[in-house]
Amino acid sequence: MALIRSVRGFSPKFGNNCFLAENATIVGEVLMGDNCTVWFNAVVRGDVHSITIGNNTNIQDGAVIHCTYQKARTVIGSNVSIAHNAVVHGCTVHDDVLIGMGAIVMDGAVIESNSVIAAGAVVLPGTLVAAGSIYAGMPAKRIKGIGDEMKSVIKRTAENYLMYAEWYK
Repeated sequence: MALIRSVRGFSPKFGNNCFLAENATIVGEVLMGDNCTVWFNAVVRGDVHSITIGNNTNIQDGAVIHCTYQKARTVIGSNVSIAHNAVVHGCTVHDDVLIGMGAIVMDGAVIESNSVIAAGAVVLPGTLVAAGSIYAGMPAKRIKGIGDEMKSVIKRTAENYLMYAEWYK
């Protein structure tokens, strides 16, 4: 069973049909929508500020979701895939976004819908990632817009993680 802890009087709240891996950690002021998945060794730590997650969002193995005390909460939309070992910290991620493996999204960044943050990218504090963009590099910069193929990858990834979760039930 996942480690689920209350902190400072706040307890995580989960929607329907969420999958939490046995060694996932979800702490504090976390509000998670329906059909979300939190995978092995992932941490969602709402101890210093709130974390809100929409529906059909997957937080993959080793990812860390956190915020900044009295400064930056974290808001993640629906149909978002946060890949292995990514860090999402004190920022806003709109719907239909793919954050690649090992990427870092820092405080105050806003990732608009239908965007991709490439593997290993570092999105600096306060960066606005415009809708329909692919950002890559360190620091992350817009490299191009996304086409229909990449939109289907974003959708398919979110759907696949719902299927994978069923394998574990």
